[in-house]
Amino acid sequence: MMSLEKVDYKKFIAPVLVGLILWFASPIKPDSVSMAGWHMFAIFVATIIGCITQPLPIGGVAIIGFTITVLSGVVPIDTAITGFGNGSIWLIVMAFFISRGFIKTGLGRRIAFQFVKMFGRKTLGLAYSLIGVDLVLAPATPSNTARAGGIMYPIINSLAESFGSSPKDGTQRKIGSFLLYSEFQGNIITSAMFMTAMAGNPLAQSLAKSLGVHISWMGWFLSALVPGLISLILVPFIIYKIYPPEIKETPNAREWAEGQLSDMGPMSKPEKAMTAVFIVALVLWVAGSVIHIDATVTAFIALSLLLVFGVLSWSDVTHETGAWNTLTWFSVLVMMATQLNTLGFIPWLSKTISDDMKGFNWIIALVIIILAYFYSHYLFASATAHVSAMYSALLAVALSAGVPPMLAALMLGFFGNLFASTTHYGSGPSPILFGSGYVTQNKWWSMNALMGIFYLVVWVGVGSLWMKLIGMW
Repeated sequence: MMSLEKVDYKKFIAPVLVGLILWFASPIKPDSVSMAGWHMFAIFVATIIGCITQPLPIGGVAIIGFTITVLSGVVPIDTAITGFGNGSIWLIVMAFFISRGFIKTGLGRRIAFQFVKMFGRKTLGLAYSLIGVDLVLAPATPSNTARAGGIMYPIINSLAESFGSSPKDGTQRKIGSFLLYSEFQGNIITSAMFMTAMAGNPLAQSLAKSLGVHISWMGWFLSALVPGLISLILVPFIIYKIYPPEIKETPNAREWAEGQLSDMGPMSKPEKAMTAVFIVALVLWVAGSVIHIDATVTAFIALSLLLVFGVLSWSDVTHETGAWNTLTWFSVLVMMATQLNTLGFIPWLSKTISDDMKGFNWIIALVIIILAYFYSHYLFASATAHVSAMYSALLAVALSAGVPPMLAALMLGFFGNLFASTTHYGSGPSPILFGSGYVTQNKWWSMNALMGIFYLVVWVGVGSLWMKLIGMW
């Protein structure tokens, strides 16, 4: 007999309770905020808390929030469903399908083995090669969880075990711990470098657009290029010094990679087709602002080519649950965040905070805002939930404080990835990589604390100067 799906009803208590308290606290709302705006705030906060406690998967929580929003009359249905037509959301959905091609064809694994073969003679070089793979895959892999957990982790685990390094027998420090933690940090950096490298990035782009700041794919990439490259070069070296592997030389890595490639055989037709489509997508994303092809349109072109060439089947598309799940909850959260702005809540909040910051130089204001955004991530188990909850409000505060719009929007966009360097639960890849047992929690947190300071200095300091140099503000 079919049974009911398991639902953890206890996890509904916090979001429902907080939502009701805020809803009925409307008598104390500011005069400049409409009743609908205040009620939207209550539903939004309850939904975000639900995304954190997860009595249901995040998509289910979002649908409930959407239903309450419409049933309560806060937002009419015709307005509410406009979130599902958001171009930035469809960009990330299409990119999910493109990343499926990397996994299905095996091209992602082949690229990784080639990098190991070329650069893996020393352990440090091996770490750089693995992060290099992440960098190559990042522009077309919007799920950093799929990139780190689905492609990179199995390779790192297999490679570590080939050198006799495994947490199962206490030998993880030989090489596995270093490689795995380096990949974790590398994944954070590559996620910040491309607008299509992490699911929350197009959400940030969409939220910035609602506040009048228009971020292009190329603009994001160029702005992140220098701080990103500095981070990719220095971070593995820093980890090598503070958390050194016991094995420093890896002469067998080349032979191991060659063996893996031999098992895979010559490059298949699907891999070649996937390579061609990926190159087309990259070229169009890079040149899109010049030839006037929208980034979302480029993603649709890439998916169409993958279907035409037979790399993906329509069944692959319909079964890509991550993409459809993302479409659902992204659309709802974008609608809610947009309505918070439209109904007056965000303008009131930004004015209130900016009034408290009067007299601050905008540079100091930006630093305070970024620090608040970064360290508040200790309270979140999802990077995208954090972006949804705070990006719009903090960007509005930054704009009110006189921070150059593009600088503020992109810095908050970058740190919507970099703040994952806080805990072992703060992003999708974190529990996968931490859960492997290669790195202890104390070591994970202490090294993350150091890496966090590094990112703040490099991305806010060097990054701001670089963006000024290329005319982004």
